[in-house]
Amino acid sequence: MRQDKVYSRVCISVILGIAAFNLLGAARRAWNVQGNGSNAVQIPLNAAAILDTCHSLNFKPGPPPDFNERKVSDRFVPGTGPVLIKNATIWTGRVDGLEEIVGDLLLDSGIIKAVGHIDSSLLAQLDNVVTVNANGAWVTPGIVDLHSHIGVTSSPSFSGSSDTNSFKGPILPWLRALDALNTHNDAYRLSVAGGITTGLVLPGSANAIGGQGIVIKYRPSTTRAPTGLLLENPYSTNTTEYDPGKAFRWRQMKHACGENPDRVYRGTRMDTTWAFRQAYNKAREVKNAQDVYCSKALAGQWAGLGDFPTDYQWEALVDVLRGRVKVHTHCYETVDLDDLVRITNEFKFSIAAFHHAHETYLVPDTLKSTYGGAPAAALFATNARYKRESWRGSEYAPKILAENGIKVVMKSDHPVLDSRYLLYEAQQAHYYGLPSNLALASVTTVPAETLGLEHRVGFVKAGYDADIVLWDSHPLTLGATPQQVWIDGVAQLKTPTLAPLKESKHLQEPPHTPNFDKEAEVALEYEGLPPLLPSHSKEGLVVFTNFTSVYVREGGKILEVSGLAHDEVFVVQNGKPLCRGPMDGCTAFTRLSDATFVNLQFGSISPGLVTYGSALGLEEISAESSTNDGYVYDPLLGDIPAILGKAPVIRAADGLQFTTRNALLAYRAGVTTAITAPQTSGILAGLSVAFSTGAEHKLKEGAIVQDIVAVHVSIHHQGVPSISTQIAALRHLLKEKKHHGHVAIWADKVVKGHIPLVIDVSSADAIATIIELKREVEKETGHALRITLTGASEAAVVAKEIADANIGVIVSPSRPYPSSWEDRRINPGPPLAPQNIVSTLLSHNITVAVGVPGTWQARNTRFDIAWVALDARGSISHSEALALASVNVEALLGLTSNEAEADLVATQGGDLLGFEGKVVAVISPSRGIVDLF
Repeated sequence: MRQDKVYSRVCISVILGIAAFNLLGAARRAWNVQGNGSNAVQIPLNAAAILDTCHSLNFKPGPPPDFNERKVSDRFVPGTGPVLIKNATIWTGRVDGLEEIVGDLLLDSGIIKAVGHIDSSLLAQLDNVVTVNANGAWVTPGIVDLHSHIGVTSSPSFSGSSDTNSFKGPILPWLRALDALNTHNDAYRLSVAGGITTGLVLPGSANAIGGQGIVIKYRPSTTRAPTGLLLENPYSTNTTEYDPGKAFRWRQMKHACGENPDRVYRGTRMDTTWAFRQAYNKAREVKNAQDVYCSKALAGQWAGLGDFPTDYQWEALVDVLRGRVKVHTHCYETVDLDDLVRITNEFKFSIAAFHHAHETYLVPDTLKSTYGGAPAAALFATNARYKRESWRGSEYAPKILAENGIKVVMKSDHPVLDSRYLLYEAQQAHYYGLPSNLALASVTTVPAETLGLEHRVGFVKAGYDADIVLWDSHPLTLGATPQQVWIDGVAQLKTPTLAPLKESKHLQEPPHTPNFDKEAEVALEYEGLPPLLPSHSKEGLVVFTNFTSVYVREGGKILEVSGLAHDEVFVVQNGKPLCRGPMDGCTAFTRLSDATFVNLQFGSISPGLVTYGSALGLEEISAESSTNDGYVYDPLLGDIPAILGKAPVIRAADGLQFTTRNALLAYRAGVTTAITAPQTSGILAGLSVAFSTGAEHKLKEGAIVQDIVAVHVSIHHQGVPSISTQIAALRHLLKEKKHHGHVAIWADKVVKGHIPLVIDVSSADAIATIIELKREVEKETGHALRITLTGASEAAVVAKEIADANIGVIVSPSRPYPSSWEDRRINPGPPLAPQNIVSTLLSHNITVAVGVPGTWQARNTRFDIAWVALDARGSISHSEALALASVNVEALLGLTSNEAEADLVATQGGDLLGFEGKVVAVISPSRGIVDLF
């Protein structure tokens, strides 16, 4: 319908233009003047061009009406042969994301030629067709990332290489991300391996108006130039590629409100909002002048008309007011959302999407009052609480917004989140209540519509771009991995390393996720800050029924209890397991008449998980220093205050904060223990602590699991001091016998192997040096050092050597990303490599665990270890996966655990390692309670 309207307007404009031109020609033939004698008016020689310009002001963006009748894509790569994907289960994106077709898919000339049943006569016209048998696997449109900084932020990062933000002022609509787009970026290949085919690359958020974004395809450009990546280049001057008389291409623009624009000038929200008003008032003045000018020109009132009024710097903002630019606004809090909504109504322009948008779920009616209709909300799934503006972020936001008729987009903000795993954001949104059709749409059809590109991407439909992903499992199942990705019909993955189809039937269906209606209601009731401390703690008898699996600790390993009967119960008294077996047998131990019964509905009981790697317990809001413990002094960079004594060693236990929201969310997700080290930007961090994530304060029984766990140091490329200087300091720490202060005590314990030395390190070269140093110290002292590497993104490069040195590894994050130079040799895992980093290290008999770098990520530990196991294609069992975030962490960090006192977690509807299970209880023998959620 919109295309027809655009076509009608264009036709009317052309007819009017022709009529005006004919009249103009007649006037010119009559002495090229209007009127007679002294009243004659000279008609400008460029009058036809002026009239064309005036007519074009009313053109609206969109494709020509016959766009999907094209036979060859404008992005077709000559020499690309046709591809027939047979026996696929196709999610098309059509019918509100509810249409699924079992059949075939034909790609040719860069476009989708047919979907479903392919006529044999069509195939007969094609030569050298490549046939891919999907064997029933799922096919979707390529994933569309609505918010990325790929290409304008480098990967790996380099100092001075980020072009995301300009600091030349608050209002810069004339800047273009295209002018900063670098095609040499390791992230392109990785993102394609996650099914990303299209992305909106935006300027940063340090300005109220940061400039114009660009839409790119992630296929390497055959020209190697940035322009070759563009999809529907709005800046093209090639009329054979882009005829503005037939169609007008959307532009994209970045706005930002709230805290971030304050970085450019020390202003307030009031200053930023005034800057918006000033800018739009200037644009409105230019627009009004153009409209007045054109009304006169179209009426033939040439007298004193002069030149067409324009301002090159402001023309993009004028086009916003003409409805020809998609506005994308970085906006978190209600106050900022309301500010922007009022501005849209004051100046009559629409917003395509509010990005980040953490409080949009609290004010859907405010969004609906936006001029031109409600914008989409572009969200993270669980990434929140990293700054004050994101404090009220909720995992239930996608569900709540969708229920209020707001379109939901899940986005990456790459490299804030690695866009390779954008689909994971949609999966989590689905887990927390977003319907499956809307979850898939949130990374395909909705972002395509939001960009104004729904005529060619975001759907599987004849005539659309051949951007297709063939998945190894249902795309909403955890760990879903592309078997192949086509962009413009060009296969992007090399066949030998492709992930094979997952044969488990339940992985080929969308997961049966838990019901979170009650939790969503409470989130709204408490303005996004619902109580998280358990309110139903039981000290008496609790009886768990109807479970299908039980996993227990035994001898430092996780074992699955076999031979479970369907009528077994698990009885707990005062937090301590009392009996597991048939109901009749357990009544011999105690009377169950007064017990609390919990039906797990085919759920599971597993050991509580342990998290390490983040500042959990030492920070509440990472960007707010007033909520954090802070960083320890670096002895390599400055003097230590005398009040600390000589060579102090800081204890994390002294700075612990309990009941932080991230800790309590982790607790409710089955992560019952956290091991946290002091935070450092230098070499010596200090002594870590293990604590209960669900405890109210330090003095509660069982709150401190172990007050001193390990000694922590850090070896990273920082420029000053050098890596070699840091290694020299570590060597001195381990070999010097005349240390002073606390360092002497703890260095001696490390050298004698009484406590682990935990080294945060990324580079394989630095790891190799650490291995040499370990051998050197052990040879001199005769003691075996207990060394654990954390981070360890390049550990797979030296896996054999790590194994030979008897060193353990905590991989954090479990899916590494080349964020810096020392991370660039990551093992990318399937589909780019046959094994992931964890399975590679395990294959060398290394003790391996999994950690997280961010406090907000601790809650997702259960999904991280499940994903590791799924990627390993059967080489990591369910029990071994649980060990990655429990007994292995404890062993590597020196946590002495009493197996009888260790926490257990009960899940309902499934187990910890999938999207079906919901944590409903924590059984805590050390604290003598069962917490019910």
